[in-house]
Amino acid sequence: MSKTRTACLLLLALASTGCSTGAWFKLPENTTLVVNERPVEHPQGLVRTRPYSWGASSGIPYKLKNSESQTVRQGRLKSRFRVPSIIWPPAAIAYWPMGFGQRCYDLTGDTPQTCTYQDLIDLRSQHRLRR
Repeated sequence: MSKTRTACLLLLALASTGCSTGAWFKLPENTTLVVNERPVEHPQGLVRTRPYSWGASSGIPYKLKNSESQTVRQGRLKSRFRVPSIIWPPAAIAYWPMGFGQRCYDLTGDTPQTCTYQDLIDLRSQHRLRR
């Protein structure tokens, strides 16, 4: 019985990690993030999306927009190959093998940087408080 339960939990964990990609984002004040021209604007904090196609292997395009929906800055975020796309779902390696290349991005400067450890802790605590 415990082997069956363990196998089911493993499959559930594999399915949930194979179908999305996520990263933390530190943004300038009064801006929102648009990733890969998708119609959703994200505030500062955790961003979870569907994975990206092979076209994102050179980087995931992003835009920062202000409160009036004007583009403040745009560029490309580092991307990486997602290992779960090899196994789950079966066609994932062909259609959406790319994910965010870093755990946390700091977009407050001119170019995307990696967040400091303290920034990551602050973003996580703000996310928990919003729930």
